[in-house]
Amino acid sequence: MTLSQEIQKRRTFAIIAHPDAGKTTLTEKLLLFGGAIKTAGAVKSNKIDTATKSDWMEIEKQRGISVATSVMGFEYRDIKINLLDTPGHQDFAEDTYRTLTAVDSVIMVIDCVKGVEIQTEKLMEVCRMRKTPVICFINKLDREGRDPYDLLDEVEEKLNISVRPLSWPIGMGKSFKGVYNLFDQKLNLFTPSQRKLSDDRAVFEDLGDKRLDTLIGQSYADQLREDVELIEGVYPDFDPTEYLEGKVAPVFFGSAVNNFGINEMLDTFIKIAPKPKSRNTEEREVAPDEKNFSGFIFKIHANMDPNHRNRIAFLRICSGKFERNKPYNHVRGTKPLRFSNVTSFMAQDKEIVDEAFPGDIVGLYDTGNLKIGDTLTDGENMNFKGIPSFSPEIFREVVNKDAMKTKQLEKGLKQLMEEGVAQLFTFDMGSRKVVGTVGQLQFEVIQFRLKNEYNATVEFSPMNLYKACWISSSDKKQLEEFVRSKNRHIARDKDGKLVFMAETKSWLQMVQDNYPEIEFHFTSEF
Repeated sequence: MTLSQEIQKRRTFAIIAHPDAGKTTLTEKLLLFGGAIKTAGAVKSNKIDTATKSDWMEIEKQRGISVATSVMGFEYRDIKINLLDTPGHQDFAEDTYRTLTAVDSVIMVIDCVKGVEIQTEKLMEVCRMRKTPVICFINKLDREGRDPYDLLDEVEEKLNISVRPLSWPIGMGKSFKGVYNLFDQKLNLFTPSQRKLSDDRAVFEDLGDKRLDTLIGQSYADQLREDVELIEGVYPDFDPTEYLEGKVAPVFFGSAVNNFGINEMLDTFIKIAPKPKSRNTEEREVAPDEKNFSGFIFKIHANMDPNHRNRIAFLRICSGKFERNKPYNHVRGTKPLRFSNVTSFMAQDKEIVDEAFPGDIVGLYDTGNLKIGDTLTDGENMNFKGIPSFSPEIFREVVNKDAMKTKQLEKGLKQLMEEGVAQLFTFDMGSRKVVGTVGQLQFEVIQFRLKNEYNATVEFSPMNLYKACWISSSDKKQLEEFVRSKNRHIARDKDGKLVFMAETKSWLQMVQDNYPEIEFHFTSEF
């Protein structure tokens, strides 16, 4: 196959939503329909023992929440789909924002009982900034939720985007019968199952068919005919180009836990979703069908396999063809890197691949050369832009509970910080270690993983800090003077850059006024 044919086959997307809208369950069912797994696991269930594929970390199984983005690739009808399941909790938003830089489109899951929630609005803003195409999936129709028309209005109003339903529910809650596909104008009726695909299905091409009345009952059949007529009358015809420009969001209804509505969405998705797009670097725009390879690292994960201490860097390929064992230019580094161990993902399970194409996401075994945001190329020096890093908001001091395990603790902290889980600051005075995060839950994850993966026991004691500011100055003498006078409040981050730890907002303001020639930055990339 030629490069352009390989590119035509690829679809890369992320699933995003507010916590508990059903992202991980939807991911699991997409894998089931894509033939990647035979029976589906459950996030939390007493009867079903198997956990879901994408929540494989120990802490994720215990709490029933996603903590880190996981990557899954599968084939469906000759299309290679790369799917990323992201965490919903605001505490891990940083991981989700980084993931959004590596995908071409997004499926946003909305709970039909709760409607649009806060985190959904924040994520939508990020998509709008990047003009990412969005598909809405309204989930949990097996519960008594809100009226479908009300939900559509709320999505338009709160997320500030036009909608166009492409499938429509019949009934809701206990009386939920199935989903009518408006895009292909046909109806699939089948018995719901939580684990497997069912074989018995009735397919209707024409809504005037009398068999429909006997199968779902006359009142539901009449209601459906009325609804379909109303929708076709009220909403303009669906225009794929408007969706690709991020102006219109197609809406699908369904119940991920019972397999309803998934097929309709997946079939439509592979027809309309964008192929790998061009990306901007600081120097120029890179088209996917260029001959030379380029790509960037958007995530690093340590210890995916508990038996081996390894670090895997996730690479999104933007152009050209990536080959195993070929030396590539590492733009930030000094020497070229060659990767003999290149894997494709199915959450935690990996297989070795020899080549990969634009849109694919592969794992590179890394010994500490790569960082989040690094660019790899065939020789050209350029940097892909737009991978955010945040200034932490909550600070805690690390207290080592087991002096015998100091070495393990230092190694563990270093590796977890390189993953971008949180940021570590070490004070110049007394070398106290302080961890800064965006959310409260991250401390529990760090504590759990240090114990579980490195056998180091820590506690976090609260600190009264307002912000960490990176400092720089064109006048070297002034900078040294500032560092000397404020020695108690000076720390260094993991790269050894100088950081000023401000205790209150007003005090920071005063210091800024007193030292006009020192520049204060709130992100480490300046």
